[in-house]
Amino acid sequence: MPETYDFLFKFLVIGSAGAGKSCILHHLLESKFKGDSTHTIGVEFGSKVVTTAGKTVKLQIWDTAGQERFRSVTRSYYRGAAGALLVYDITSRESFNALTNWLSDAKTLASPNIVIILCGNKVDLDAEREVTFLEASRFAQENEIMFLETSALSGLNVDEAFLKCTKTILNKIECGELDPTRMGSGIQYGDSTARQMHRTTPPRNTQEKCPCG
Repeated sequence: MPETYDFLFKFLVIGSAGAGKSCILHHLLESKFKGDSTHTIGVEFGSKVVTTAGKTVKLQIWDTAGQERFRSVTRSYYRGAAGALLVYDITSRESFNALTNWLSDAKTLASPNIVIILCGNKVDLDAEREVTFLEASRFAQENEIMFLETSALSGLNVDEAFLKCTKTILNKIECGELDPTRMGSGIQYGDSTARQMHRTTPPRNTQEKCPCG
């Protein structure tokens, strides 16, 4: 039986090698830790249907290699992404320092409207922390992106990161800030009913407060 969903979103998982990107994706898909994880070569793919804000959304998630030698390959997958998890390792100052470059790539190569959530992974290793919650939160605020600390080992905030990003994209669609019919938006309609409802929904009153912020 074919899956039914209202929207399909293209997601990226980006960040330095060893930050735990593949483990985060594996926990989302399998609800368990990937103990034998190795560095991703090129790009890996996974998909999951989630429900939030009253909508069912299929996420097509591209897990990109963090090693420099694969950057030219992985950059080609950025095009048309609606959302991204930008992952660093809280025990690695180097992975945090590299965030500016990853963020720049996402906004330049994917879309200026891409919705990004910063994920400080490996919070289960708090005793080895090199990056404080406060400085990561400040980085997120300065770059106008969301922020959560996660653990691919325990699953802390893994589902929440994807759901929060998904809900924000849905809010932006409702506001009219994102247009699913625009080429390269990273968004597609699923069920034809959702497409029809979107067409017949009257524009939001501009005096109302938009949930996008």
